Amino acid sequence: MSTPELGLPMAVAAPDLPARVRIYEVGARDGLQNEKATVPTEVKAEFVRRLADSGLTTIEATSFVHPKWVPQLADAEQLFPLVSDLGRSSGVHLPVLVPNERGLDRALALGARHVALFASATESFAKANLNRTVDESLAMFEPVVSRAKADKVHVRSYISMCFGDPWEGPVPIHQVVRVCKALMDMGCDELSLGDTIGVATPGHVQTLLAELNEEGVPTSALGVHFHDTYGQALANTLAALQHGVTTVDASAGGLGGCPYAKSATGNLATEDLVWMLQGLGIDTGVDLARLTATSVWMAERLGRPSPSRTVKALSHKE
Repeated sequence: MSTPELGLPMAVAAPDLPARVRIYEVGARDGLQNEKATVPTEVKAEFVRRLADSGLTTIEATSFVHPKWVPQLADAEQLFPLVSDLGRSSGVHLPVLVPNERGLDRALALGARHVALFASATESFAKANLNRTVDESLAMFEPVVSRAKADKVHVRSYISMCFGDPWEGPVPIHQVVRVCKALMDMGCDELSLGDTIGVATPGHVQTLLAELNEEGVPTSALGVHFHDTYGQALANTLAALQHGVTTVDASAGGLGGCPYAKSATGNLATEDLVWMLQGLGIDTGVDLARLTATSVWMAERLGRPSPSRTVKALSHKE
């Protein structure tokens, strides 16, 4: 008998936390793009559908980055039409990553209504990931955001290296705030603060959020994206929730890292996040048993076990 059938975790609310959290599921994009082997298109489509069946309502489907840079997602044109009906029939949002205007063109041609950019808070990562300076990358994003908003498309921007950089070390908070403000001024609807190499700690998280608020970036426009390199992802998430953040990025089964930052390990596992949120009495709309089964299914196709502690505990797999 699994622990959810025993009524565990027992829901005990903590004070001053949101009643509901939106999970921004990134496993199908951020997770699978880091696989050494290319996952078949039909398996990716089935993965997205199973994630939707578990109750997730925001599932990042794929990336319209040039196949040379992310060959694992070279099938974006083939994949998106296989899942796009979820948006029409089930109200599931299917954001896609677009690096530039060409990527936006490809996404819009297939009917995408939610897109995401990928910015950097540091020069080193901007050079490694975008082959541009931070300011050059912001200039590249400006027409993308302008065109997307003119077409009433929702625009999110990830900001990588918000808490630490493998080349530069600690990242000054004012440096992160500058990039975030520029993206909001551009017209982005939502920002995701990325702890790309997993070095954030709770006090750092709350201080960054407070500084962003002081500079006019509302908490309602912010999401958080933590990696679990040092086991801090859930602690950092709780710190963000205490500040009022209600959007948390996570990856089913803990899939994913970052191909341009070798010290980046997996994302926060969606199952681990859901377990904590259920224990806090916070609504997510997610069926944990279905989600766990989905991650076990995908792990079998990848030929290795899920790193998620909750998946292991609920599926009795080591």
